[in-house]
Amino acid sequence: MEAYVLFGTFTFLLLIGTPVAFCLGVSAFATIAYLGLPPVVVFQQVNSGMSVFALMAIPFFIYAGELMVRGDIARRLVALAGAAVGHLKGGLGQVNIAASVMFGGISGSAAADASAIGGLMIPQMEERGYDKEFAVNVTVVSSIIALMLPPSHNLIIYSIAAGGRLSIADLFTAGIIPGFILAAALMVTAYLVARKRNYPTERFPGARALGLIALNAVPGLILVAIIFGGVRSGVFTASESSCIAVVYALLVTLLAYRTLGWSDFVAATVGAVRTASMVLLVIGCAASFGWLLAYMRIPTQLAAIMTEMSSNPLVILLVLNVVLLILGTFMDMSPLIAITTPIFLPVATAVGVDPVHFGIIMILNLGIGLCTPPVGAVLFVGCAVGKVPVANVIRTIWPFYLAAVVTLLIVTYIPAISLWLPSLF
Repeated sequence: MEAYVLFGTFTFLLLIGTPVAFCLGVSAFATIAYLGLPPVVVFQQVNSGMSVFALMAIPFFIYAGELMVRGDIARRLVALAGAAVGHLKGGLGQVNIAASVMFGGISGSAAADASAIGGLMIPQMEERGYDKEFAVNVTVVSSIIALMLPPSHNLIIYSIAAGGRLSIADLFTAGIIPGFILAAALMVTAYLVARKRNYPTERFPGARALGLIALNAVPGLILVAIIFGGVRSGVFTASESSCIAVVYALLVTLLAYRTLGWSDFVAATVGAVRTASMVLLVIGCAASFGWLLAYMRIPTQLAAIMTEMSSNPLVILLVLNVVLLILGTFMDMSPLIAITTPIFLPVATAVGVDPVHFGIIMILNLGIGLCTPPVGAVLFVGCAVGKVPVANVIRTIWPFYLAAVVTLLIVTYIPAISLWLPSLF
């Protein structure tokens, strides 16, 4: 009965539009009251959920991303992508995807990627004769590449939700190849759509011009090497890396590029505080929700039920993917990671799936959910930037959805794609 109280209260609050953090906290409080446990347990779990040292990396990575967005880094990365791949069929569509890969390695946020790259690319694409819906399609789906690359704060949330026993460095490393595979799939899709619609290509500026543009973008790209190289080599932890990333972002935007004004600095600080506070509140409330799940032994029971249905890991992974895709259309990514990881990870590990591999599957799966109505946050950001109705985008985005789903299936059923690179280290 207590499970009905927990999930019933959560679902009711979610349906009436209550913020997810409060849905988690109130449903946990109601269940604690029903069980007759001391109400202070909820607040203890919320506090312990947010008091994990590794979570310090999230606000600082968000802050570094905000500083880079406000400091004109995105424009330089777009220029580099344009010089490198603009001459391919699909032109600015290919540039959009390549810029998302580079910017994703700096921001780690799909929403920031869609806003920064979309704000630069969508007007240019429309001016060059591309359909605005196509421009938004490319921007929205390519932005989820950022979720797979360091410094993705969603990978950090997954590590914490998994009990804090998974290496953040391994997760950062495991997402790199899947991220590039997704980018390649989207570039092939953009090529095919552009060929069918006869979109233009850009002129290749020449090797010398490409070198000068790349040199101009190097200070921003070095941040990727600092974050990944430092964490992977063990020189510093993910939390320390995030602080170094903020200091470096300030130095680059203030001294190297001289593009960060006082108003931009204030806006970046306020934006980072707002985003980080929302994320950490969700994590804290999800910790109390997850503690109740463990207390009621729901993950163990679910694992037993699913392994009785089938012991084939291929079938179990297919079921988990379908469930996550459905859930991703109704809830935002961070709370879903915090809620579903304690439930689904034991099911996956029970059939022999590596926790790092499952984490990459989950992040990519829920990233697709960010592009799917009715609660697709990145979809709405892209449509707002492009000033296009959501209904128009949904009618034409299916080739890019298909590319993302095919990538998800490849990553799901070929574990080596996620696990080979971490194994080298």
